[in-house]
Amino acid sequence: MATEAASFPPFPLSLKVSESRYWVRFSSLITLWKRQLPWIHLMLFLFNLSSASSMTTTSYASQISYRDNCNSVVPESTPRGLKLFHGDFLRVQNGYYIGGDRILGQNSQSSSFNFSKAVTFQTRNVYQTDAPGVLQVAGNLDFRGPSMYYLGNSTVGRSLYGRLRHRAPRFPVRKGGANLKLKGFWSASTGRLCMVGSGLSYSKKEGKFLEISAVFKLNYPENSTILTTLVNGTLESLDTIGSLKYFETISILAFSQSNYEYSLIYKEIVNGCSTANGGQQKLSLSLQSNKGVCSVLRRPANVFELEYRADCNAEATTCTPLVRSVGFLPGYISFGGLRCSDQKMRLLLVFSNTSYMGYNPPLDPSRTLVGEGAWDGEKNQLCVVACRILNFTDSLAGASVGDCSIRLNLRFPALLSIRDGSTVVGQIWSNATVNDTGYFDRIIFQAPEDRAPAVPGIKYEYTMMGGIRKLCVIKAVKNKGKKYPDGYSYDMKFDMSVKNDLGQLAWGYATPLSVGDQFYQSSRSFIPVFDQEGAAAEVSIHNHSRLLNISYKISFTIPPEFKFGARVLSSTITRIKISAEGIYDSETGSLCMVGCRSFVLNHKISAKNDSFDCEIFINVQFPSIDAKIGSHVKGTIKSTREKSDPLYFKSLEVSSSAIYAVQAEESLWRMDLEITMVLISNTLACVFIGLQILYVKKHLDIVPFISLVMLVILTLGHMIPLLLNFEALFMAGRNQQNILLGSGGWLEVNEVIVRVVTMVAFLLQFRILQLAWSTRWSDGCHKGLWTAEIKALYVTLPLYLLGGLIAWFVHWKNYYSKAPMIRNQLVTNYQQHYLWGDMRSCAGLVLDGFLLPQILFNLFCNSKEKALAPSFYFGTTAVRLLPHAYDLYRAQKYVRNFDVSYIYASHGVDFYSTAWDFIIPCGGMVFAIIIYIQQRFGGRCMLPSKFRESVVYEKVPVVSSQ
Repeated sequence: MATEAASFPPFPLSLKVSESRYWVRFSSLITLWKRQLPWIHLMLFLFNLSSASSMTTTSYASQISYRDNCNSVVPESTPRGLKLFHGDFLRVQNGYYIGGDRILGQNSQSSSFNFSKAVTFQTRNVYQTDAPGVLQVAGNLDFRGPSMYYLGNSTVGRSLYGRLRHRAPRFPVRKGGANLKLKGFWSASTGRLCMVGSGLSYSKKEGKFLEISAVFKLNYPENSTILTTLVNGTLESLDTIGSLKYFETISILAFSQSNYEYSLIYKEIVNGCSTANGGQQKLSLSLQSNKGVCSVLRRPANVFELEYRADCNAEATTCTPLVRSVGFLPGYISFGGLRCSDQKMRLLLVFSNTSYMGYNPPLDPSRTLVGEGAWDGEKNQLCVVACRILNFTDSLAGASVGDCSIRLNLRFPALLSIRDGSTVVGQIWSNATVNDTGYFDRIIFQAPEDRAPAVPGIKYEYTMMGGIRKLCVIKAVKNKGKKYPDGYSYDMKFDMSVKNDLGQLAWGYATPLSVGDQFYQSSRSFIPVFDQEGAAAEVSIHNHSRLLNISYKISFTIPPEFKFGARVLSSTITRIKISAEGIYDSETGSLCMVGCRSFVLNHKISAKNDSFDCEIFINVQFPSIDAKIGSHVKGTIKSTREKSDPLYFKSLEVSSSAIYAVQAEESLWRMDLEITMVLISNTLACVFIGLQILYVKKHLDIVPFISLVMLVILTLGHMIPLLLNFEALFMAGRNQQNILLGSGGWLEVNEVIVRVVTMVAFLLQFRILQLAWSTRWSDGCHKGLWTAEIKALYVTLPLYLLGGLIAWFVHWKNYYSKAPMIRNQLVTNYQQHYLWGDMRSCAGLVLDGFLLPQILFNLFCNSKEKALAPSFYFGTTAVRLLPHAYDLYRAQKYVRNFDVSYIYASHGVDFYSTAWDFIIPCGGMVFAIIIYIQQRFGGRCMLPSKFRESVVYEKVPVVSSQ
């Protein structure tokens, strides 16, 4: 029996952070924080599902009669109690199903992303019985629904640091599905399984879990061949029709995991596994067995690009090997269901229109071929015989394997070059004649050219270095103190924007393929070349010479009607790919290359003279490592042809914001520091408020002289962040999408701590407000104080409204008046400045000047009572003004237009600039000094003598209730 293929968890994929602390990705700011509570809900959901299913099995499943529902399929027998090793027995992995939309959900037409439906069956216990060949089986049946919901914001860029390419606005998580615990019997002679049981399914309509009961029937022979490798079955509801728990019959189709007998591949190998490669197999790597091939095909990114002839379309019957049209021309193929042994393998060929198909895609019969293969050592290629899945209808009961005229081969080139950069190449064709049903034209497939080599022994050959010396100018080193990225480091990879002469923008990436004799690999930076036997060659120390040979893969996606040279690219051209090689100067940061350009025509092959052009010059300048974050990688892509040449194009400008590993480490350190400062600031706020409460407890007679307007402002300042999404506490703006992951797992812990501390500060502040309000309201002798309070409100409220109107006007002037010009300039990366952010900044300014209402209150009532403890008004002022002092320090080291992942001193909740960072602290300290003077000499002590009145509100003794 073949060894079991490696299995992987279904989507959503977990984010993987390398052991290097600064191998991180920028995504939406503090995504871990934003996702905490939804993930807790998800965990609780899974826990409840599991625990409830367990209770259901013990309580309700035992009441379902096996004899009434299954005895006609496999007669009930008495178990002997001898437990057998189950392993892969009757296993169903990522099977396909139809039906059950009522309890399992259905694909959303409005969503651009839907999961593939999948079903899994795993045996828990297997027992012998008194009947020969009959086994008692207990197992779990799990359905994964196609629907999904979102958790938090997530954008994933191709490169490591900060060059964002927005995709799905949120992180998708699967919803829908059901889990059942079943028990029944399987007959070896008939291969039939029948089980009864119950489980839970979440009803979206009812908004709760429903306990469903069902009978599960499956045809699962003990042995199989390629023609009998499919297993099918049904799940039927045992609840009454019309009840909330009832569901229509679900049909299931899966790939057999039982003992498999190879029947076709040996004959194909003997016949020579016909191929059109000619003598190319001599240039392919030699492998000793299937072992290396299986490891490659099992990789998470084992998706290969298909190329068709130019006139192919979705409806052409001679373009696709699929048995019927799926509404699109598949652009990708992956290998699933792998079961490998030393000399052979069985597999599924899965076609899709997306490069993401998961680790182990489900068996969708409309997109899947069933095959068996072996490594042909003479021709150094993998040879596969594939069959279509036929006769599948809405019930899947009649699905069978047939029409095994499809062939596939796959090889690993021994040499990569600028013209041939794919590490895996192959083709699919039909053995049938042109007039036969099921015939299709040959299809080429290959690994994406930016993928690192997966097989030992591959080497890169620099073939165009002769012309490099003429085009590249070696610059003299002017500033010897500056350092530039190491040519072997991850810093050489970057996302980029590409702008043509009309200002139209395209977005893409540039990834090194090799430096010298070493290949690039995203998870381990550069890897050494291996020898032909698969053993790692002796790793030499990096050649730290000034000039390094380097090769790149550059790709950028173009918008419709993008002008490239003398032509406007049609909608069928989706990408421009450039393979380049040249020289990198590690002492000046200059990258000079020649390249070959090709168009990606929606997975169709175009004429070489129209698509391929190797007369391209690329020049890129990297900023120095010690440059401020936000410095740009800049460069040009030029054609060296004559202007009259049809393939000539005007220069393209390349730009990318650069952040290096050392800068990322500094940013992580800054984020850690800012988190700590948030905690310290909130803790100090609690301390100063607590000191004020103690002060009030000792001097209850001064409570009425505290401004209620000031207390309301401070209370709202602590309350609003608790009421709003946690994003309002840490995010500078609702449109920011950057995240710096890798700070460790304590981000979620700090979220809880900050929330708790903020809650404590709010409760303490609310207590002071309650004391001041109740004391003044209960005592009728303070009417004059109420008059002073109202006067202070009449002065402050217009000031706050005026500030809001000014913020709205500035927002309108900066955005609405510039928006038409921005659209005309086709600037697609313009970020809207939200009015909400301006209002939040105004609110932050009000909090900075929280003492203004108290100053006005003292002025109108001419009070000289020491209503506020010096520790409170000086301490709280320092807490409010410290972020501005920190922002001045931060501005010296970080560029604001890029490094926007602010946690402390967030630009979205206050005014921050060099001017504001000076004005606000000075104003805050002036307010604190005025309070000190007023409480010592009277509220109007700083006014001219003619404006001072002798009316002073005297203290009234207050009897403590304690």
